[in-house]
Amino acid sequence: MSIYLLQIINGIGIGMLYFLLAVGLSIVFGLLRFVNFAHGTFYLVGAYFCYQLNRWGMSFWLTLLVVPLAVGAIGWLTEKLLLRHVYAKAHEFHILVTVGFALVVQEIVIIIWGPLGDSVATPDLLSGVVMWGSFVYPKYRLFVIGFTAVLAVAIWWILEGTRLGGMVRAGSESTEMVSLLGINVFGIFSLVFGLGVGLAALAGVLAAPIRGVSPFMGVEALAVAFVVVVVGGLGSFSGALVGGLLIGIVQSLMSTIWPEGASLMIYIAMGAVLLLRPNGLLGRAV
Repeated sequence: MSIYLLQIINGIGIGMLYFLLAVGLSIVFGLLRFVNFAHGTFYLVGAYFCYQLNRWGMSFWLTLLVVPLAVGAIGWLTEKLLLRHVYAKAHEFHILVTVGFALVVQEIVIIIWGPLGDSVATPDLLSGVVMWGSFVYPKYRLFVIGFTAVLAVAIWWILEGTRLGGMVRAGSESTEMVSLLGINVFGIFSLVFGLGVGLAALAGVLAAPIRGVSPFMGVEALAVAFVVVVVGGLGSFSGALVGGLLIGIVQSLMSTIWPEGASLMIYIAMGAVLLLRPNGLLGRAV
């Protein structure tokens, strides 16, 4: 099988993880107009919770359920107790509070687990490779692609086919109008924030067996998430999906063509998209 085809498949898997990481950030910004620089922190916490539960003997399949729920609950509390008080402030306050929160959590991770990273074992059921003619590919990476694709459909249905999704979409257009209809806007804010944080944590769980854990992985994740959101378009679910896949494939291909510049190329791709479409590929003018 061609090395480039293999890298495209790798890019799709990485891109779907980027989508999970970025979609919560995109929806939260679209609804709250809130700049959350702590988003990568929840990805970090999700990966380390997976790592710790794995050390305690919990199955990987159970961590897929437990960790996003636990981290989502932490995000829900964080929004209610801390972030809600700065919504009305300027974006500089959003950045100050969320960056400070991220640094505190990162230092707590270093205190508990140390400054060095570690690996997370691939679940036994998904160890090894799939062989189909000349196609040879790790089982776990195929699982990530399939699982995240199903999850993307589920998220789309929640946003497009449920009352909650309708309120989220209406709130992204006009928060004041939704409030006048008697809907508890702050309750929706908290729920959406918790959902976005849970998805970031899930991305951390899925990424842990691929790349391991490191106290500084949240910073890298935040940078990639913002690139995906900007490329796809702020507040757009479809944009997060398309942006994640595009950035994942570009990064994966460039790791073969120009390994030293693979990380740089995602920012070049972002710049090229912004030159052609300033609001992102699927974003709307605000």
